[in-house]
Amino acid sequence: MSSMIVLSATAVPDHLRGALTRWLLEVTPELYVGTVSARVRDELWSSVAACTDDGMAVLAYPTDNEQGFTLRTAGTRRRETMDFDGLVLIAFQRQGQETANPF
Repeated sequence: MSSMIVLSATAVPDHLRGALTRWLLEVTPELYVGTVSARVRDELWSSVAACTDDGMAVLAYPTDNEQGFTLRTAGTRRRETMDFDGLVLIAFQRQGQETANPF
């Protein structure tokens, strides 16, 4: 069954952006939306994670949990996903500081 995905890819190579537009619509620069199967989603994510280098990428797609979606991240980033009793929360890391452990 196909489902809608949202993918944000910042500072990634142009060839990756071109590959993403074959499957997804680039609604704003570096933000992609589309409806694809789980297999296509996983293949796209493998390509994105392999090419991210100094950029960053976040993928959101529906799943059967309390929030109704899950996140995948790749690359360097100041925001990190944290699991808090089954809920995905975002921890923001300031320059030169480690992420605080809220748990």
